[in-house]
Amino acid sequence: MRKIARSRSKESASIAWFLLELLGYAAFVVAYYFLVLHFLGGWLKHLFDEQRMVYAVTALALITVQGAALEFFTAWLFNLVRPKGK
Repeated sequence: MRKIARSRSKESASIAWFLLELLGYAAFVVAYYFLVLHFLGGWLKHLFDEQRMVYAVTALALITVQGAALEFFTAWLFNLVRPKGK
């Protein structure tokens, strides 16, 4: 019986961790989207209309930066939540 309780406790912790990470990702992506749209929207539109190759490279760079930032955010969040003894 005790083993089942531990299993459920681990499942609950895993679900809580997943939801916390999902919420963090969602907040980061929405903030990133609106920041890029606000600060770079006009410039990106101009690049799209006038210089498609530069726009493509810029878009790939923005995607890469976003991915790296999400990775750093995940590592930070994991270190924050993980028990200190492990």
